[in-house]
Amino acid sequence: MGSPGSVWAGWARRKLDPLLVILKRGAEPKQLALSSAVGITLGIFPICGTTVILCGIAAALLGSSIHTPTLMLANFVAMPIELSLVVPFLRLGEVITGGDHFDLTSDALRMVITGQASRDVLLGVSHVMLGWLVAAPFVLVVLYFVFIPCFKFLVQKFSSHPPSPKKTHQPHPEPKPKIRDV
Repeated sequence: MGSPGSVWAGWARRKLDPLLVILKRGAEPKQLALSSAVGITLGIFPICGTTVILCGIAAALLGSSIHTPTLMLANFVAMPIELSLVVPFLRLGEVITGGDHFDLTSDALRMVITGQASRDVLLGVSHVMLGWLVAAPFVLVVLYFVFIPCFKFLVQKFSSHPPSPKKTHQPHPEPKPKIRDV
């Protein structure tokens, strides 16, 4: 296995190369910001293996207002973050419901994997999902507004297409009265 630097470089290349291709095509910054925000928000959904399906549903529902490759790339980038947020979402769900503190143990994980989950484990899963459901709108809005200036800069810097010409507002000339020959 390579050095940590080469591993990081390979990981970054796999994530950044698709982004650079998207930016070079001159995509709309607001569309990229929305797509990235939705992709990351759905990518941190705490049930592993469901985020791609959620992103597919979001792409179908949002249609042309979203850039699907960016949505999926953001979902892919959010994957390492997903598991790290399970505990905060669990605790947020417990606070919201006033439920008992669920101890995360290897025994609880084994029971979930083998399908022998007890009521407490299922309640813990529902707390995690509730925590995500409450946090997701805030995450989405914050990411969207953070990403807009970032993508404006990146599209301007990396786009191979010239920016679309902005229409200048020209006041309409005053209508001239028509003179009729009599």
